[in-house]
Amino acid sequence: MAPVLAQEKLYTVDDIYALPDGKRAELIDGQIYYMAPPTRKHQRIVGEIFAIIHEYINTNNGSCEVDLAPFAVFLNKNNTNYVEPDISVICDKSKLTDKGCFGAPDWIIEIVSPGSRRMDYFTKLFQYRTAGVREYWIVDPDKERITVYDFESEDTKDYTFFDSVKANIYDDLVINFCHIANLLDI
Repeated sequence: MAPVLAQEKLYTVDDIYALPDGKRAELIDGQIYYMAPPTRKHQRIVGEIFAIIHEYINTNNGSCEVDLAPFAVFLNKNNTNYVEPDISVICDKSKLTDKGCFGAPDWIIEIVSPGSRRMDYFTKLFQYRTAGVREYWIVDPDKERITVYDFESEDTKDYTFFDSVKANIYDDLVINFCHIANLLDI
């Protein structure tokens, strides 16, 4: 007789909502990943990028919405995948409810923290690509690098904090990372 293997517990969105106040976690394929509080530098980078995208959308009367964490994204419209990207841009407003985004945002930006490196570069990269995210940026302050995944054209480009980076989902949105680095003394 073959030995019986213990089954791992599969968690759901209900488990995320049952966490104590102040405890943040993400859920990927039924597994919970707890999140450490972000650093001040992390939050300042998120704030600067968010402000640029928000201003661009408003100035151009854009139809997309930009949201920042904590903002719930139910990637696969199921109860075993729940993430809180640092920045999400959603152009299909039918995906939005008061609870968050049901389905893949068009553009996701993650700012790497020491505790999120593996998640951002591997686990989330796979999840975002398979869920239908059009564009994914990984901003790594320690390496002063931005990796841009354009999943629609299956293209990947690397930039530094001395570069200006064009958003692929827009014709003319460019984010000057040298300006951000100077503001933050990076």
